[in-house]
Amino acid sequence: MRKIAIGADHAGYQLKREVTQYLLVSGYQVEDMGTHSEESVDYPDYAVRVARAVAKGEADLGILICGTGIGMSIAANKVRGVRAALATDCYMARMAREHNDANILCLGGRVLGIGSALDIIQVFLESRFIGERHTRRVSKIQALENPDKSD
Repeated sequence: MRKIAIGADHAGYQLKREVTQYLLVSGYQVEDMGTHSEESVDYPDYAVRVARAVAKGEADLGILICGTGIGMSIAANKVRGVRAALATDCYMARMAREHNDANILCLGGRVLGIGSALDIIQVFLESRFIGERHTRRVSKIQALENPDKSD
């Protein structure tokens, strides 16, 4: 059973609740890293929780939800080992996994309905990194995290 770390700010809270139920019913283990209400919070606090769990291998993949998904993706990508991708449709979700080996999916709670969000999540979770020429590209991204080793 794959473990999914999930987090949201106040703007993504309602969608996170619905996504969490979907994941549990679908047989995933879910680690809910907050927030737990619609009270205003700062999205970087939740992005870093999920990102660190994924980077440390405490979760297989992560899902982050804020108003647009943009802030979460920016914040999560500051954590070494994270490749967080914002997806607004199924094609983006599939490409994020297949070509970029994304390990965190970022969604916008104010821009996606539940049906679209669940479709995107399903594609993200079912897609796999295809490697080949993309391995070289992902390696170059990882080298950016540790510039001393890229020379």
